[in-house]
Amino acid sequence: MIDLHCHLLPGIDDGAKDLDTALEMARVAVADGIHTIACTPHIYPGLYENDAAGIRRAIAALRRELDAAGIALQLCEGADVHLTPDLLAGLRADRIPCLNRTRYLLLEPPHHVAPPRLEEQVFNLQANGYVPLITHPERLTWIEDHYPMFLRMARAGAWLQITAGALVGRFGKRPRYWAQRLLDEGPVHIIASDAHSVHRRPPLLAEAEVQAAQQLGAVEASAMVRERPAAVLQNLAPDRIPAPVPRPQPASVGPFAFVRNWLRRG
Repeated sequence: MIDLHCHLLPGIDDGAKDLDTALEMARVAVADGIHTIACTPHIYPGLYENDAAGIRRAIAALRRELDAAGIALQLCEGADVHLTPDLLAGLRADRIPCLNRTRYLLLEPPHHVAPPRLEEQVFNLQANGYVPLITHPERLTWIEDHYPMFLRMARAGAWLQITAGALVGRFGKRPRYWAQRLLDEGPVHIIASDAHSVHRRPPLLAEAEVQAAQQLGAVEASAMVRERPAAVLQNLAPDRIPAPVPRPQPASVGPFAFVRNWLRRG
């Protein structure tokens, strides 16, 4: 499997606090079946002042440590990018890294406040040749009031990534509900760990793949953790990558069918 969202680099954001933690996270990932991780620290001006050059140096250093420890894990670059007025300029100047130097970038909306003109900013990135991969919408406190917006952005060509831990209930009932609903309704392209630690937020994908397979079938579940992430790292154009497959719903189920189905799942 391939994990496109992981805070593995030690000591540069709120992820792995030190090298020992990063190495243990890497061991957990490999044991789970993950062979490649995109190292995606926050770029958040005023809090985490990371840039592409510093991220690349940190990845090179961690690669050496992984080799020395005999941990068979491949690393590639990226960042968990926040919306800022100079985001597009930073991407063009290579101050802000895309995933593996491709057209795809992780875009993290604020957790507690819906940003103004989010659709407009996402469209602007797309118009300039980038594919925003919007991270963890299921965990945003404002998703209830803006859920249709995420569906519109996905239909317009943005990608959505849900968190593996949210899908299996590690973040509580509410994020799990929205993760499962997003899966059922078909706008989710990628499942990633968004791992920050060994125990509380570990780099695990296998359990989420099992959950996704129960909802959508094994082929689509595999696509979210294998085929689509691999296509991203190869910089394939979005129209060459199979789109998400929504869960079939009978025409007569009515608007509250998902809630009933979710309650039956428990």
